[in-house]
Amino acid sequence: MKRKARKEGRDIRHQRVRRNMKGTPSVPRLCVFKSSSHIYAQIIDDLAQHTLVAASSLTPKIREILKNDKKKRIDVAKIVGKYLGEAALSKGIKRVCFDRGGYPYHGRIKAIAEGAKEAGLEF
Repeated sequence: MKRKARKEGRDIRHQRVRRNMKGTPSVPRLCVFKSSSHIYAQIIDDLAQHTLVAASSLTPKIREILKNDKKKRIDVAKIVGKYLGEAALSKGIKRVCFDRGGYPYHGRIKAIAEGAKEAGLEF
């Protein structure tokens, strides 16, 4: 597959995924990105183009939790989701819309969502 065709396909897919999903000040967007070894999540207000809260498996507090234990990637994702949910609640954010970024809703993506829900966020 040619590079240009791959990029066009990606652009079309991302437009479809985010067509009706906009983060507002009252209901921001919880956006997730995963790499092969780490997971990242942030809560975004799209109108102001501002990240309100962010967390990842590289965040110092989360790394401190994971330092002694060798956990599976799904467990790490759940911890990141819980940390993100607690940070959001401390900033007064209670409701979010979940942007899974085109990833299927299972595995690490589902674990982040469950961790955030356990912390008290509403989707």
